[in-house]
Amino acid sequence: MKKIATTLLLVLTVAVAWAQVPRIEVPRYKFVNYQANTLHYDTNSVAMNRFFGKWQRLVQSKQGNLNIVHIGGSHVQAGTLTNTVRCNILTTYSDLVGPRGMLFPYSAAAKCNNPSDYRVRCPQKMILTRNVYKDHTYPLGVCGIAVTASDTMTEMLIQMNEPRVSYTTRRIVLLGHTNEGVVPRLRVDGREHYPSYIDNRSDRYLFNLKTAVDSFTIVLPCHKGQQFTVSGIYLDNNNPGFIYNSIGVNGASVPDYLRCKNFVRDLRLMHPDVVIFGIGINDAVPATFDTAAFRQNYLRLIDSVRMVNPDCAFIFITNNDSYVQVGRRRYNVNPNGRLAREVFYRLAKDTDGAVWDQFEVMGGLRSMEQWRLADLAQTDRVHFTTAGYQLVGNLFSKALFDAYTKYLKRQ
Repeated sequence: MKKIATTLLLVLTVAVAWAQVPRIEVPRYKFVNYQANTLHYDTNSVAMNRFFGKWQRLVQSKQGNLNIVHIGGSHVQAGTLTNTVRCNILTTYSDLVGPRGMLFPYSAAAKCNNPSDYRVRCPQKMILTRNVYKDHTYPLGVCGIAVTASDTMTEMLIQMNEPRVSYTTRRIVLLGHTNEGVVPRLRVDGREHYPSYIDNRSDRYLFNLKTAVDSFTIVLPCHKGQQFTVSGIYLDNNNPGFIYNSIGVNGASVPDYLRCKNFVRDLRLMHPDVVIFGIGINDAVPATFDTAAFRQNYLRLIDSVRMVNPDCAFIFITNNDSYVQVGRRRYNVNPNGRLAREVFYRLAKDTDGAVWDQFEVMGGLRSMEQWRLADLAQTDRVHFTTAGYQLVGNLFSKALFDAYTKYLKRQ
């Protein structure tokens, strides 16, 4: 009887978890290959089953966090794709909204686009450094980007701006560096707070707040000749749930992230259970794309992640179909999308990971032009419109949820 009761309890638990998985509806387009919209991986994958198992335990126990880190280039910096996935998860599990996690104040620099799910207001525009630059004035970290203040009083307002999800934070970790003794402050509701703890070895400034907030101002009091460089802001609290961190830099390739000296140091803050890699569109340049070097660079970056968590799972998003401008209003299809796709499948095999074949889901070679004609892609035929990024985010979300549902069925 005890064995039967245990079995019935397990079946009921899985059934409840399965019932919570949404059936995401996506618009129908003739050129989209919906049959290809799945996560490709070995169902015996230890890493992927460990990831889905932690997902299931979080849903059942309402304890702990599931840490997701999504890394890419401009597709990720834009924020729409990743925020679509993030909101699909958090609106499904509305009682499991964890901390907002890592973010970067992109628009604190002039002409630098910021995701729409949080606002950044900085009247005194800061100096920008990106991992794509040849020279880094300051060793970059996991975000691959930094902004430097030198004004007498630089202030950055950070305000949550996502109506579908209510984020609050009680613990703020500012990743920053100064050689001139600048001590940052935090202003909340008119009151300024000094750091509760300063870790000079890791360039971290910790602020603990008595009440949860959804907005705050970072104050950087730089006097004559002083500078302070911000390389990331981590928003934390004690809430159990999903944490979806998105890290993107316009124009970034895999070697650009390898050049970030403090990548591993800063990644420890997020301690990912899964890393979703979407880097590659800038690597796959026509005539110069070396698939062997691309794979080796990715394996080096994966080794960096495993220094933080050896059990981390990996999901690879293949490059989208794209075109290359060859003249005034003239574009040629980029054939390297197919070559990069093959590397991603090999990387998934190398790492016991998974592939989401965005290239095939889009419709394959030359499909980007059809996306453009449907107002889903921009005229550069590389980037998507807001509607396009939302569609890509929903397609990926559906593939992820479907894979989790299939995992539950196997239990």
